[in-house]
Amino acid sequence: MSSPVLLTLRLLSCSVVAVTPGIFAASPGSEWRPESVRVQPEFARSLRAVSPRFLSVALDASLLRTDSLDLLRSQKLITLARGLSPGYLRFGGTRADFILFEPNDRPSLPQEYGWKSPNTQGECLNPIPFEVEEYLTFLWASQAPVILREEFQNDFKNITISERSVDILHSFANCSGLHLIFGLNALLRKNYAWDSTNAQKLLQYCATKQYNMSWELGNEPNSFRKKAHIKIRGTQLGQDFQHLYSLLHTFRAFNHTGLYGPDIGQPRKRPIVTLLKGFLEIGGKVLDAITWHHYYVNGRNTSLKDFLSPKVLDSLMLKINQILTVVAKTVPDKKVWLGETSSAFGGGAPDLSDKYVAGFMWLDKLGLSAKLGIDVVIRQALFGAGYYQLVDRNLDPLPDYWLSLIYKRLVGTKVLNVSAVHSDEASNGTLRVYMHCTNPNSQIYQKGSVTMFALNLSDQDKHILLCCSLFNKTVQYLLQPGDREKGLYSQSVQLNGELLKMVDSKTLPVIEGKALQAGSPIILPALSFAFYVVQDAKAPACQ
Repeated sequence: MSSPVLLTLRLLSCSVVAVTPGIFAASPGSEWRPESVRVQPEFARSLRAVSPRFLSVALDASLLRTDSLDLLRSQKLITLARGLSPGYLRFGGTRADFILFEPNDRPSLPQEYGWKSPNTQGECLNPIPFEVEEYLTFLWASQAPVILREEFQNDFKNITISERSVDILHSFANCSGLHLIFGLNALLRKNYAWDSTNAQKLLQYCATKQYNMSWELGNEPNSFRKKAHIKIRGTQLGQDFQHLYSLLHTFRAFNHTGLYGPDIGQPRKRPIVTLLKGFLEIGGKVLDAITWHHYYVNGRNTSLKDFLSPKVLDSLMLKINQILTVVAKTVPDKKVWLGETSSAFGGGAPDLSDKYVAGFMWLDKLGLSAKLGIDVVIRQALFGAGYYQLVDRNLDPLPDYWLSLIYKRLVGTKVLNVSAVHSDEASNGTLRVYMHCTNPNSQIYQKGSVTMFALNLSDQDKHILLCCSLFNKTVQYLLQPGDREKGLYSQSVQLNGELLKMVDSKTLPVIEGKALQAGSPIILPALSFAFYVVQDAKAPACQ
């Protein structure tokens, strides 16, 4: 029997090896030499721990442009959102800077669907009847293209949010196990400074209702000039956040609330970095986390090739390091979040962002962000206009929803270091591997287990071998296109060969893995991704 010291040494020296098909077998008596990729995990200690709400979601404020907000009372949508808890629910986006709170504003819908304002902050609203849900989904499907067209044309008008709408938002978040973050309008100005008059009315209402929620101010201030012909310096924005911080603390209900910002766009040009630096020097100390946005490509001119490009995926690393460098020099103790993110900006890429292939960008972003030090990643969007949502216009889950659900079930907060060396330069970066301690709340896997997730960007199968003889209990969760004919363009997904779909509006399917044969190589098919739980890793960092 091995001693604890020898066991630890064996674990530390163990590697995961990937080879291309046909070269796995070695002649008897010869030394087996791995080809293609060698992956080396470190189990002694974790790199860092991310938030338990690491994978979070957003709702776009454009939902207020229609009468579709009542869809948040759909039992089906609540069930889907609950599957992604714990998490944050950010209500924001471009149109958040055009929202005005009108306490007595009423919806234009002809009926209230059994409306009853919640008496307490923990009370859930009555679900809407199925026939009403059908009507609202039809209404939303007809109006969503109009909203998307307005976004393209930068045609923005003020929209109102009523007490009733605030109730719906908070109830949806609360009953889904998500924490609501509300984006306040930062374009209301008086002599350049933020005018908080309207925000005070909203805060007063939420405080009266004892709503447990957090706050942002403004969306992508680097774009204010483009969408509203207003230019704001970072230092002024910092003063605005100081003002909001003071305002929040005049309400007992918000003495311990969260404040996040500035939600700048990704650092493409020097002025964005300058704006962030100026903002943090003045307002950084009042924030609970620094937020910024990232999209890999422009949804209007991208291609399938971009979604499978190691170079495109690696571009995130440069952006993260730029932001972390600025934060480290100004407010080094602050967490950094991806406050809004998806595959392609401009509403997503048609026929790509809502298909199986989008999972490569999404899963790699989750892996790389956690590894480099991002604490929370907020996906744009759970539901809404465009092509990058997790749930389609009929409230049916898309491939990235199922990917997110399985990530939530299996991946824990402790991030492990793992490195890969490609012997073949031509295939460099086509097998991407990340590793965490397994989610301790899975109630299936014991402490010491690790979850590896891998992406195969190439058109060749990869064989992954867990070389240590100690690793005999590995469970696979392989995700592949649900429609084999459509392949990467499929809008459904299979888990280990079984199509994933809801049982009914209140029930998600059972997520089951497939136990692999002890000692056998793991085969990750071409153009697919998977999770692997190594039950007997006995990783010291995960004990």
